[in-house]
Amino acid sequence: MSEPRTLAEPAAAEAVSVRRLGLVPYESAFAAMRDFTERRTEATPDEIWLLQHPPVFTLGIAGKQEHLLAPGDIPVVQTDRGGQVTYHGPGQIVVYPLLDLRRRNLGVRRLVTILEQTVIALLADLGIAAQARPDAPGVYVEGRKIASLGLRVRRGCSYHGLSFNAAMDLAPFRRINPCGYTGLEMTQLRDLGVELPLDEVAEALLARLLEQLGAAAAATSAS
Repeated sequence: MSEPRTLAEPAAAEAVSVRRLGLVPYESAFAAMRDFTERRTEATPDEIWLLQHPPVFTLGIAGKQEHLLAPGDIPVVQTDRGGQVTYHGPGQIVVYPLLDLRRRNLGVRRLVTILEQTVIALLADLGIAAQARPDAPGVYVEGRKIASLGLRVRRGCSYHGLSFNAAMDLAPFRRINPCGYTGLEMTQLRDLGVELPLDEVAEALLARLLEQLGAAAAATSAS
């Protein structure tokens, strides 16, 4: 199985600032995303946040409590994204694209496709065939879900985004109906035989996303 290719930096239609935030409590990141989106202007550069969250279940805006089967000691946070319930935890790469969709001439459906194709392209680099499903957003490998999507658009700008299972404890997913689907099985890179440093996977995922957006990273930040 080959390692991710070294990508040439894509040509920039409009640069994006990248923030590598490390492990951040979900509620802190959620508040920061909303604040960024509320405060941004037409001139505010787009940002992509790379991070992980401590264990947490999150419910979408129309999420049903019935899909929380046995949350136990893992906190549950109500959010304003689309979708039902999912789990975040260490070892899962979370990508939040904070984009001005009007400025980039993107619709929500197109952004969903971009995020799905980002993951599919990364997995192809690793010799893994993956697919998107028109009836259930996300990315799947042999019927098991490896990446989940949930977005919110406010004032023409997106927040929330993509979670990609790399090397995490998948057991908490059995405490819920992931994304509202009873019996949906989850998978991750480690269970597919790929053992790579998490930072390396995150950077490869970022490169593929920038490529899909036709953008380059204008600046990077650790906070």
